[in-house]
Amino acid sequence: QVQLVESGGGLVQAGGSLRLSCAASGIAFSIADMAWYRQAPGKQRELVCSITRSRHTNCANSLEGRFTISRDNARNTVYLQMNSLKPEDTAVYYCNWLRTDYWGQGTQVTVSS
Repeated sequence: QVQLVESGGGLVQAGGSLRLSCAASGIAFSIADMAWYRQAPGKQRELVCSITRSRHTNCANSLEGRFTISRDNARNTVYLQMNSLKPEDTAVYYCNWLRTDYWGQGTQVTVSS
């Protein structure tokens, strides 16, 4: 059974940092391409960052380099380091096994101004 479990969300002031984690089970994690998405209230879900099995990363240009995605195959975990957070980063953040319908339950990130 595939499970993706996010953690690390919370309330932070603008300019602060958070690191999200997504622990995966039930998949061959080391060969899985993974991603983080987010969905703000009233908006569509959007891709934040992705990382391939070979650790090639890609993040949305709109983030201006503030976010970094990484993975630890020994822990079956993918991370999202978020720096210089802005109120517009407020959203539910979801972990996804790319090109599948497997999603985590989401973790809320709220950035106060």
